[in-house]
Amino acid sequence: MEHLDEQERQNAWNEIEESLRNGKIDQFRAEFLELHPYDQARIFEELEESLRQEIYMYVSPEEMADVMEHVDDEEVEPYFSEMDPRFASDVFAEMSSDDAVDIMNQLDKDKVASFLTIMEQEDAQEIKDLLHYEEKTAGSIMTTEYVSLKASMKVQEAMNHLRTEAPDAETIYYTYVVDEDKRLVGVISLRDLIISEPEWTIEEAMSDRVVSVSVAKDQEEIAQMMRDYDFLALPVVDFQDHLLGIITVDDIMDVMDEEASDDYSKLAAISDVDGPNDNAFTSAKKRLPWLIILLFLGSLTASLISQFEEQLNQVAILAIFIPLIAGMAGNTGTQALAVAVRGIATGEIRKQGKVRMMFREASTGLITGVVCGLIIMGIVYVWQGNFFLGVLVGISIMSALIVATIAGSFVPLIMDRLNIDPAVASGPFITTINDLISILIYFGMASAFMNLLV
Repeated sequence: MEHLDEQERQNAWNEIEESLRNGKIDQFRAEFLELHPYDQARIFEELEESLRQEIYMYVSPEEMADVMEHVDDEEVEPYFSEMDPRFASDVFAEMSSDDAVDIMNQLDKDKVASFLTIMEQEDAQEIKDLLHYEEKTAGSIMTTEYVSLKASMKVQEAMNHLRTEAPDAETIYYTYVVDEDKRLVGVISLRDLIISEPEWTIEEAMSDRVVSVSVAKDQEEIAQMMRDYDFLALPVVDFQDHLLGIITVDDIMDVMDEEASDDYSKLAAISDVDGPNDNAFTSAKKRLPWLIILLFLGSLTASLISQFEEQLNQVAILAIFIPLIAGMAGNTGTQALAVAVRGIATGEIRKQGKVRMMFREASTGLITGVVCGLIIMGIVYVWQGNFFLGVLVGISIMSALIVATIAGSFVPLIMDRLNIDPAVASGPFITTINDLISILIYFGMASAFMNLLV
């Protein structure tokens, strides 16, 4: 299976649509099933409902499960609603349990209960066991489709066990070893298993240096662990070290994408990123809470400016530079915020130390402030022919940039310390706060320079 570019996918879509409209079942199956499930999902999403209904009749639940595993979890609700309930429950039964749970978390609770009732009891129980775990924890993203080996097994016995269980397992590159009480005691790679002597026990061949995560651990911390240690999978255990499931690297890639999207939306002051199917009212509902908060903060800025009405009446030209100083402070604050949030997310700040990071950002603010201050001082002097006005604007820019840089890096650190997501210190939020600070600095300086400006 080759990856299709946009033109190739469009050509495949045209051929599949034509086959469906003409009722050419064999031709449709040949064209559709030769594609990678990712491309199948992209084509499936573009088809109208009447043609999707045809697909439900022409493919098996197992084949449909491969497609649905590659559809965005937040977009699947309409598809399962239009399926026959029996067919939908069979699709869930064929999916990996963790993927099935991710989708069910997006569905109406009554529909989930209906699907679980129709499913075979064993499949339904496996999904129910995962559904009760809190979202965004190890328990919610782990799969129970794994192979474990007992420490007392012989290597030859373990190989035979793997041959039997491997077809239904998510991965067998690393196999986790448990004792008689199902407690995790070690790990053995497929390579080590193959090269071990058949008469050895698994306990002799395994490594007891196994890293595991608690079932309640946050998914973002798990993603960071897997990235740092280059793991393909991580075992999930309870408080007594009983093996409950495993988390594979493909699940972590989804987590990283989800967390990046979540952080981006918070940095943009949106409660959640707009989905492609969201209508105008839904999008507005997501954006309004932060906009209303920022509206009130902006009113504080306007109120602050009104306090310096006397200075503006005496030297009206001061008003020209308000947007410049506020904008520069907002820009540099947002830059520092992005660096701080990324450092917290990747763990770099913990490695280099918060004090060192703050000192670096303060030094950066000083350098950028001095450079920008000197440049604008020269521009204002040449433009307005007033040396003291140039000095005022230059010093204000320099001071505002230093303070804004420190604030942009300090606020996320405080939020992280209080166990609040630092991404909440969004760009618009920091920008508005820096507007207040920069205007206070500017007019404070103007008051000191007033005798020289009039």
